[in-house]
Amino acid sequence: MIATNLRESQLAEFEMYESNVRYYCRDMPAVLARASNARIWDEEGYEYIDFFSACGSLNYGHNHPLMKRRVIEYLMTDGMLNSLDLHTTAKRDFLRTFREHILAPRGLVYRVQFTGPTGTNAVEAALKLARKVTRRRTVVAFTNAFHGMTLGALAATARQRNAGIEQNGIVRLPFEGYFCADTRDLDRYEAMVNDPSGGAEPPAAFIVETIQGEGGLNSASPEWLRHLAGVAHRLGALLIVDDVQAGCGRTGDFFSFEQSGIVPDLVCLAKSISGNGLPMALLLIKPEWDQWSPGEHNGTFRGNNLAFLAASVAAQLWNDPDFIGSINQSDLIVRAWIDNAVREFGATAKGRGLFSGVSFSDRSLARQVAGEAFQRKLLIETSGSYGEVLKVMPPLTIEPELLSEGLRRLSDAVEVSLSRSRLRTAA
Repeated sequence: MIATNLRESQLAEFEMYESNVRYYCRDMPAVLARASNARIWDEEGYEYIDFFSACGSLNYGHNHPLMKRRVIEYLMTDGMLNSLDLHTTAKRDFLRTFREHILAPRGLVYRVQFTGPTGTNAVEAALKLARKVTRRRTVVAFTNAFHGMTLGALAATARQRNAGIEQNGIVRLPFEGYFCADTRDLDRYEAMVNDPSGGAEPPAAFIVETIQGEGGLNSASPEWLRHLAGVAHRLGALLIVDDVQAGCGRTGDFFSFEQSGIVPDLVCLAKSISGNGLPMALLLIKPEWDQWSPGEHNGTFRGNNLAFLAASVAAQLWNDPDFIGSINQSDLIVRAWIDNAVREFGATAKGRGLFSGVSFSDRSLARQVAGEAFQRKLLIETSGSYGEVLKVMPPLTIEPELLSEGLRRLSDAVEVSLSRSRLRTAA
């Protein structure tokens, strides 16, 4: 009772003054104070293992030492902070580094648009540009998609929150695997557009996540993605890949679409693009589609120079064999745990790389497991239409021993939750 009262007193000011809209803190009710890589400490000194990574915005862990040092040095020299779209040394360094370490090695040629600093800002810019370029209205989005909470991105999001207005301009198609959906659904839509009596107007764009993070870690196959790219090309529509959560290394490659071999017309990046959690977002644009007029799309905080500095350090990590090797090692550890969960707990494997997880036939179980994990000082979230999927999303830089310890705690949480579920069923 004393511990419960203590926690209530610690949370009282948040309950009193912060909006009811707060979400993650309800499932992880601790007052966090400091963090290092995949470890977090609350104000009482308790240590947590982070399998949450701030919803994918801290792929390189908390307070990465190289990024932290670069930011501190810049601050100590009175470096420019917010610069709108003015030229700065920090922005120039990022553009050079991103081209040299990320784009060029992959044979990609994109122009970089600095949008407002969140993923939904990048999505809004992509939708707006696609409609401008094609002079068309409709955008094709998919079941279980999540693209953001501003009105245009929200319209493309499958699970829409009440925005208070009618949301138009979106055609919804089934994502691969949705009630056995496959490439034939894409072909059917293409035929409808091409048929004068099909009732479907030519789309401006298709927007897709290769792995649907909030939608339940549904993963599109390379074959389905290539087929989608072909349909978009034949219809004269742009292909937008929303890589806000699945990108920046979360699947093992920097871009989540690399294994498929497609080259999207537009790519949305945010969350971990800054490397250390500072607000930053990008829209990558094939040069032929960079048809903006000056100032046609802008935002006050698109010039976050601290984020540019950290992002440059993060980009350079992708040329470090030890960094790549550590991601592969962590992937193997997580994959082994998931394979065991499938055998031992009757779970279903979801996702890819360190953007993986499991779902359960009992839709309520994943949230129970997440709650038990928090009691064991492990931070983890759920996703999916019913919160039925556990998302195992540690930092890419997590130490192997700590990753294994976190997975052991997660197994304990699953076992306890399953036992309680069986007892309730028997009663």
